[in-house]
Formats: sequence, structure tokens, C-alpha cells
Amino acid sequence: MNSVICNAISRRAVINFHYHGGSRTVEPHCHGISGAGNEVLRGYQTGGYSESGNPIGWKLYEVPDMRSIQITEETFGQNRPRYNPNDRSMRVVHCHV
Repeated sequence: MNSVICNAISRRAVINFHYHGGSRTVEPHCHGISGAGNEVLRGYQTGGYSESGNPIGWKLYEVPDMRSIQITEETFGQNRPRYNPNDRSMRVVHCHV
């Protein structure tokens, strides 16, 4: 479990990190273990780099690939549309909004 990510989730704080080729800005919503056994973060990306060319929207990040995670002073209020705290991509949830 990544305590920095869970801290950000509990505070509803936006995070910045480097992931697969570029910096990303994300509202973290749910952190846990995927069905494949990987530590993951489900977040709503609001800006930054995207391999797919679509930097805005729901994404699933593998935590070991996230670098230089920084909690920002920016917070988010309500959950984004289509947020599901019972994310089927995760078999174990460590923390969620």
C-alpha cells in the first residue's frame, strides 16, 4: 500500500507524477490491488501527458511505474461522474474517496 497515495485520497488532493513518458495531473479516487496482483491507482486525469493522446478522463495506473509522486495544494470536491468505489479492476481496495 502506498501511504502517499492514500493520504492524497483522504485529503482529496490532486497529485502530480511522472508516468510512461510524461508528467500527469490526477485526482486520485481509488488505490488497491488489481486482479492480476499489481498495485494500482484509479484516477481521473485532468492534464498532462497521455500515451493515447487523450489526457483527460479515467485511467488506471500501475503504482510501481509512477515516479516523483507529489501531493499538490489543489483539492477536488465531488467524485467525477462514473466513479465506482467497487471498481471491478481491483480485487483489494486499500483506500478510496
